[in-house]
Amino acid sequence: MIGFVLAVLASLLCLWGGVREARLQARLRRYGVHTEGVVVDQKMAPADDYLTPVIEFTDRQGRPVRFTPVATGSKMGMDLGTHVPVVYPPEHPENARLFMRKHLRPTVISFLTGSVLFLGAAVWMALTS
Repeated sequence: MIGFVLAVLASLLCLWGGVREARLQARLRRYGVHTEGVVVDQKMAPADDYLTPVIEFTDRQGRPVRFTPVATGSKMGMDLGTHVPVVYPPEHPENARLFMRKHLRPTVISFLTGSVLFLGAAVWMALTS
């Protein structure tokens, strides 16, 4: 019973994360400030075996803002000095996202896939007990 409840809760949490990220991306498409960023650094997280780019852009007030993309992976394909499209909410430039299809969709897809997998595990537990 505990496994079933945990699987349902994990499914709902993943679903909430996916919907939240999809709404943020839709809001950024409509109301976000579009600009160009540059890959200024690459860092390696302790648990990863690939480099994650650090992107810098200038916001409307002329302040430099640095961020790392939400979607990371070995196939990011961004070398130092690469210019990339960036979009950010006008009131929170630190919440910037890369404005490239291959970097926006994986986050939402991952959350929704996790939700379906956890829900499937919950259904399986309910049917086999």
